[in-house]
Amino acid sequence: MSSPSGRFHLTLATPANEPSPRSDGSEEQPLLRVGDLAKVTGKTVRAIHHYEELGLIEPVGRSKGHYRLFDHETPVRIRWISKLQSLGLSLTEIRALVKNRQTSESAQQAAQALRRMYEERLVEVKTRLKELSALERELEASLTYLDACSTSCTPELVPTNCAQCDRHPDEHEPDLISGAMV
Repeated sequence: MSSPSGRFHLTLATPANEPSPRSDGSEEQPLLRVGDLAKVTGKTVRAIHHYEELGLIEPVGRSKGHYRLFDHETPVRIRWISKLQSLGLSLTEIRALVKNRQTSESAQQAAQALRRMYEERLVEVKTRLKELSALERELEASLTYLDACSTSCTPELVPTNCAQCDRHPDEHEPDLISGAMV
């Protein structure tokens, strides 16, 4: 902040876990130090520092001990970053999203860009879900096939005999089974 003399001075924020009084008498959410933020989000302190270096999060001030302090919205941003990473975005891509939002000419333009990216990811997620559902069915069929091996097979047979097994004449061998027999 600038004073009437034109000098700048640093306003120190309230340390973590101490509510800050507001001008209306109510209390603000306590500010979080990096370690507190790491605990709340399940991220490492190193990851929090990395997000800050990339400009993905910003401290709102420093404590009297010069610790970085973050507001109660920062965990929301970190959860957003984590979800985008789960969708396959790199931190560089996430950084570009943040920068695009900050430099967009309007909120509507920023929202449209975010929407396009989310639509693309939704298509990818739906495709992946279909692939995972097919894999789930394949695993279930394989387990059913292997259950029959547990009850029909004899201990004296060696694994190389499985390829010529006649104990499953009616069943189609799932790829997870036939691939193991080769």
